[in-house]
Amino acid sequence: MARHLITSALPYINGIKHLGNMVGSMLPADVYSRYLRQRGHDVLYICATDEHGTPAELAAKEQGLPVDEFCAQAHDAQKVVYDGFELAFDYFGRSSSPENRDITQHFARKLNENGFIEERAIRQVYSPADGRFLPDRYVEGTCPHCGYDKARGDQCENCTRVLDPTDLINPRSAISGSTDLEVRETKHLFLLQSKLQHEVEAWIDEVADEWPQLASSIARKWLTEGLHDRAITRDLDWGVPVPADTWPELAAEGKVFYVWFDAPIEYIGATKEWADQDPAKRDWKSWWYEADDTIRYTQFMAKDNVPFHSVMFPATELGVREPWKKVDYLKSFNWLTYYGGKFSTSQRRGVFTDQALEILPADYWRYFLIANAPESDDSSFTWEHFTATVNKDLADTLGNFVNRVLSFSRKRFGDEVPGGAEAGEAEQKLGEEISRLLAEYEEQMEALQFRKAAAALRALWSAGNSYLEEKAPWLEIKTDKDGAALTLRTAMNLIHLYAVVSEPFIPASARAMRTAFDLDNDTATWVTSDEARSLSSVPAGTPFTVPPVLFAKLTDEDLEAYKQRFGGEAE
Repeated sequence: MARHLITSALPYINGIKHLGNMVGSMLPADVYSRYLRQRGHDVLYICATDEHGTPAELAAKEQGLPVDEFCAQAHDAQKVVYDGFELAFDYFGRSSSPENRDITQHFARKLNENGFIEERAIRQVYSPADGRFLPDRYVEGTCPHCGYDKARGDQCENCTRVLDPTDLINPRSAISGSTDLEVRETKHLFLLQSKLQHEVEAWIDEVADEWPQLASSIARKWLTEGLHDRAITRDLDWGVPVPADTWPELAAEGKVFYVWFDAPIEYIGATKEWADQDPAKRDWKSWWYEADDTIRYTQFMAKDNVPFHSVMFPATELGVREPWKKVDYLKSFNWLTYYGGKFSTSQRRGVFTDQALEILPADYWRYFLIANAPESDDSSFTWEHFTATVNKDLADTLGNFVNRVLSFSRKRFGDEVPGGAEAGEAEQKLGEEISRLLAEYEEQMEALQFRKAAAALRALWSAGNSYLEEKAPWLEIKTDKDGAALTLRTAMNLIHLYAVVSEPFIPASARAMRTAFDLDNDTATWVTSDEARSLSSVPAGTPFTVPPVLFAKLTDEDLEAYKQRFGGEAE
């Protein structure tokens, strides 16, 4: 089996993330990781908090905390939420770790040795009111390309164009709001991306045809416009310091590396953090350094992160002239909007992940978000759509099937799976349909087509309902008790099958379905096509219990309460 290295874009440390952030990176990576593990692959799923740069300093300042203390608390707070969503990271690290500092400095030294870093004097925005040079994100203003009036000095989050602070119209300090800004000379390190352009192009030509069009088109657009040399240091108090043994003057001035230089390196750093917990058992370099052909590296991210991962980080890896593993498949997502407007961490617009878990269990959110993942275009979150999906797919199609099968069987046949007649034509037809739908589900999961995979999973659930309606055991039992027992036994086998194959989407509910049956040695991680056809994994005589209702239906009162709390439309 292949070894799968999986990373999702690092969530910024400045506060709990919203649902758009969850569905754009971490959740689909988790669903895919879970699926691959079930299929027997060796999987390493790595993520971390992105703790450097302006957002960390500004958020710490706002809370009146030292930045290192703020980051430690914020990391733990985010981890609690991700645990609540059952994100099964192999390791969830921190970009402020010693491991990431050491590897980032190593990369910088190697790039310098190879002629890809240059020290340059530049003119940079200085704020007399703040008494300091302002890093990119400390400067806000109007984007010259799209007119968005809250663009940052490094990138416009509205049109995703990469910017320099001096590009902004009507710039102001993000610290004090002062518009009294000057441009002064200072020195910084530049990554000479222009010298790596052809190597990046050759690499993109080799791998990107397999990527989603969204990812490959963004990468090629950047390359068509030409890679520009980019400053990779900043004037901040918090970050990976420029090593004094290589750049003593800049180190003395307190320069640190640009967050977008060290953040992708943290994928490697976090892997070493993971290994350092038990280095005797974990060879972290086998995943990253001189990795063999059995390792497939998949990255997950929203479209605004694509330029840095498809061009800048690969350029960095190429420039160090060492055999670091580069991404094989970049799974990119469009944005999940809130009633057509943007979710926004800074403006607290939309549903945030901690709030989501206060309202409903994680499986409600996991299923809805993946079933409506913004793969081909932006998709809109509305409470009406969420309520309808939960009620139709989860409560009616799956939850009601489980409850009525188990409740009716216990009432009429007791607390063990009934025996009854041998499988007949209806069961053979059902088995063929389940096998076909399972193959479709597997195909879409292998292709990382999450909405289509969710549709195939939903079709599997629906097939059970169609079978139950066709056989109608509540009527069948009046004239053919053995036939009704067969129907219920078959339906119980479907419940067990649903428990196994639904686990990547709804792990808590899958556990509830699976543990309803007191099966000896129930170690199956997946369902073969033959098992899908026979539907006999749960034999007659197996003790079972009726679990609590898997999914409570959401009422009109619930819908109105949610809209009142969070708003029914974007501002």
